[in-house]
Amino acid sequence: MRFGLAVQNDFPPDVRPADRIAPMREQVAAAAAAGFSSVWMLQHYLGNMPTLQPIPTLAAVAAEAGDMAIGTNMLILPLHHPVEVAELYATLDHISNGRAIAGFGLGYRENEFDAFGIPLDERVSRYEESVAIVRGLWSGSPVDFAGRHYTLKDQRISLTPVRPGGPPIWVGAGAHRTGARRAARLGDAWIVPPHVTPERLGKVLGWYRAEIEAAGASADRDVVVRRELVLDPDPDRAMAIGRRARGNLTRAYSAFNAPDGTATYRQLTDAQAAEDVADASYVFTTPGECVRRLRLLQDLGVTYVILRMQWHDLPQEQMLATLELFRAEVLPHFPRTGG
Repeated sequence: MRFGLAVQNDFPPDVRPADRIAPMREQVAAAAAAGFSSVWMLQHYLGNMPTLQPIPTLAAVAAEAGDMAIGTNMLILPLHHPVEVAELYATLDHISNGRAIAGFGLGYRENEFDAFGIPLDERVSRYEESVAIVRGLWSGSPVDFAGRHYTLKDQRISLTPVRPGGPPIWVGAGAHRTGARRAARLGDAWIVPPHVTPERLGKVLGWYRAEIEAAGASADRDVVVRRELVLDPDPDRAMAIGRRARGNLTRAYSAFNAPDGTATYRQLTDAQAAEDVADASYVFTTPGECVRRLRLLQDLGVTYVILRMQWHDLPQEQMLATLELFRAEVLPHFPRTGG
């Protein structure tokens, strides 16, 4: 099992993000020294939290990342032209010497789509066309594509990525059959959202594997899950810290429409549901209990966990304390076996 660090790049309204660049670099360097495999940043536009855009910010911390991969979790793919996306990630791949990962999501906030002049109901078709074009351009061969949204005639990218075929595409999708099908068909991995319980995870990963098998695709791909993490020797204190900081973020996100209409996203607006999710899925606990929960994920076939250790106004010192406990008391139980 390998681990990635999701670095906070959205902040409370009273924060000046320029003041957070140095702490972000400190976190990335600490993760690299601890033996993490990757670092990740999210994307949103026009929100109620100032958000550093992920691609330039990942480029800014690439030196501190060292041998770690750097990825987006997620770029809102339907809001971007696929030619721009192919060029941006090829650039990031060169900056990181072939260690970029393209995490692509559908997006869900209506105000973002309205501002870009893109109908929300076109997001799936735009996403699928974009993946096809991006992969084609990254191959280095001329691309001819005539779709509903995009057309390319005998065009090839000038900046072919360092990694042959380009960065792996990790699909961000909800924990339902449609998400499993999309990830199996379009992606090199599926990043499952952090609120999914182990019981639910076993079911949706079954759908995912069945879709891969039905498509005759290679089953040799990472199974990726996100988790929220606070570690402390006192489990009650860990839970209190995590619930408060993650809850503040939840309340900020609840100003926007949920990613879909299913009950899996109730925690965006329902305080009790948010606490239930924290108890069942988030890892706000002791290092020993963290090891046990990660073993449960490993038994389900999870090979990669992306951990977020900071939200909203959680102090840098608390995040680094969790990271140090994870390095010293959790990581030794999961020897790194891959890049």
